[in-house]
Amino acid sequence: MTAYLDTHVVIWVYEGDEQKVSLHAGRTLDTSELLVSPAVLLELEMLHEIGKMRISAERMISTLESQIGLHVCSMPFRDMTMAALHEKWTRNPFDRLIVANAKAAGAPLVTKDERIRKHYRRAIW
Repeated sequence: MTAYLDTHVVIWVYEGDEQKVSLHAGRTLDTSELLVSPAVLLELEMLHEIGKMRISAERMISTLESQIGLHVCSMPFRDMTMAALHEKWTRNPFDRLIVANAKAAGAPLVTKDERIRKHYRRAIW
């Protein structure tokens, strides 16, 4: 199974804070091919730019790629954006793109975000 990770989950896994992840989400992390939307990469870099993350998004993703096989999804941006046009439940562009990416791929999204879980039936926590 392929599963997408939300931004906060990527941070927790990178920082070794996996105890913040539910048992069900943890099992998914252990048994799935893990992907992130390019929107996660951009959100991580913006957090780095404003000082909330010490390392760059590229370094974090590169480290996780070598440690756990995490990859950035290569779905065409147009396809992701077209899917995001239908996610009208949020004005957060990152949440909208991240959910749309997972939905367009027909894959679950590992997230603690209650609002996302309410609006995306394949969200896992």
